[in-house]
Amino acid sequence: MHPIIRWTDDLDLHHEPLDCAHRDFVAALATAQAADDAGLPDAWAQVVAHARAFFELEDGWMRNTRFAAAANHTLQHRVVLNLLHEGLAQARQGHHDAVRDMANELAAWFSRHVQTHDAALALHMRRHPVRARPG
Repeated sequence: MHPIIRWTDDLDLHHEPLDCAHRDFVAALATAQAADDAGLPDAWAQVVAHARAFFELEDGWMRNTRFAAAANHTLQHRVVLNLLHEGLAQARQGHHDAVRDMANELAAWFSRHVQTHDAALALHMRRHPVRARPG
C-alpha cells in the first residue's frame, strides 16, 4: 500500500490562492486514496470535479496574466483531466486496483507539478498581482 498524500511544506508556494486550491486537491485525493471500494467512485468523482475547477482557475490566471509557459502548463492540465475521467469510468466499472494505482501516480505527478509548473506560476503571479484574478 502506498502512503496517502498529505500537505507538506514542499507543496507550499507561499501564494495563498494557489496554496488554498492545492490544499483542497490534496484533501480530495487523500479521501480517494483512503476510500473503500464502495466509496471509491464517489471519492474519485470529487477528485475529478476539484481538478476541473482548479485547473480552470489556474488556466484563467495564466491567460489573464499572459504567463509565458501557459501552453505547456494548460496541456498538462488537459492530459491529467482526461486521465482522471478515465479513472472515474474505471472506478464505476469496479476496477478499483487500477484507480488506486492511478491515485498513487497522480499524487507523485501533483508534487512534481506543484514544485515546477505551479512554482513558476506563483512567482509570475506575485509579479502581476492586479491582473492575477480568475477569469
